[in-house]
Amino acid sequence: MECVVLAAGEGKRMRPLTAKRPKVMLPLANRPMMEHLVLAARDAGITDFVFVVGYGEREIRKYFGNGSEWGIRIAYAAQRHQHGTADAVRSARDLVTGPFLLMNGDMILKTCDIENLCSQPAPCMGISTTDHPGDYGVVLVEGGFVTSLEEKSKQPKSKLINAGAYLFSQEIFDLIDRVQPSPRGELELTDALTGSIAEKKLKAYHLSYWMDVGHPWDMLDANTILMESLDAKNAGTVEEGVYLHGSVDIGKGSVIKSGTYIEGPCIIGKNCRIGPHAYIRGATSIGDDCHIGHCSEIKNSIIMSGTKIPHFNYIGDSVIGSGCNFGAGTKLANLRHDHENVKVCGTDTRRKKFGAVIGDDVSFGINSSINVGSMIGSGAQFAPNSSIEGCIGDKATIR
Repeated sequence: MECVVLAAGEGKRMRPLTAKRPKVMLPLANRPMMEHLVLAARDAGITDFVFVVGYGEREIRKYFGNGSEWGIRIAYAAQRHQHGTADAVRSARDLVTGPFLLMNGDMILKTCDIENLCSQPAPCMGISTTDHPGDYGVVLVEGGFVTSLEEKSKQPKSKLINAGAYLFSQEIFDLIDRVQPSPRGELELTDALTGSIAEKKLKAYHLSYWMDVGHPWDMLDANTILMESLDAKNAGTVEEGVYLHGSVDIGKGSVIKSGTYIEGPCIIGKNCRIGPHAYIRGATSIGDDCHIGHCSEIKNSIIMSGTKIPHFNYIGDSVIGSGCNFGAGTKLANLRHDHENVKVCGTDTRRKKFGAVIGDDVSFGINSSINVGSMIGSGAQFAPNSSIEGCIGDKATIR
């Protein structure tokens, strides 16, 4: 079995986090999200992969190489212009030789589901259940076959949705050749399936677990799920007077200074400095070369590599890009006073607690205050005592 992974898109809904990297390379539990999917497929017995790349492809190629580090083989197909999912699949045509698994690179699946999907007759669509089906392709199923597929319906007929995982034979390429541009000018893979749906030939497989990572706040849920089975490891230095509770993974070269309290699950990357007297709460991942300093508290957050949070800071339920610097005393709110769902730039996160999305290389002066639901673009700079809220663009400067 071969596996094609779609990884060419930018991930505009993930801005500003995708300003410097493709969506599939955003970190979850200190690994690119696509790596988790690839490992699940490898553990299901798949060794031959085709990555369809485009936006930010250099980073993907550099990280994964030929796949030998993971015991797999990787070939690359380039989608130079993003003309839709059907176009993306077609770009892999010359690299697959038989039936193949197709997956979107921005989701989390279990190995058992990949095994079961691969054992189905082709064509087969992986489906899942969600409380907000209107955000996806809504499906109806009868007798184990998909009988209807409607994209982003305003009045969904069911809670079943297309999960973006398929088993195809080579016939799919002939069907793609007949696809015409959709109203938004793209070649949609789902349009290639209309005939199979009408003839009740598209098998449905209900995944036992599926998570779509579509927005920055979805990363927090995925981060938590992926760290549930975390093993405690220590490849760094832990000074006397440090308390580690639960599963904490400390990377090589990292130093945890005295008085620090860390609740697992927590992952700390390589060459980090934590403390003294820092408090890191559960479901937090901290990338390489970070500094979490004296009396700083981090809770349920993703902190990307090279970010400095040195003294008397608080960050909760947030996604922080790489290379950021938080001035002493900077605080980030994560709960509305009315306890309603937090909205970011008008979009409902469906979360009662969410702090902020902060892009790469953002600098905060001392004693800055960041209000709940803020989104801050990459390269922004803020003067001391700044009060920050709302949507702030890349390279903004507040003096």
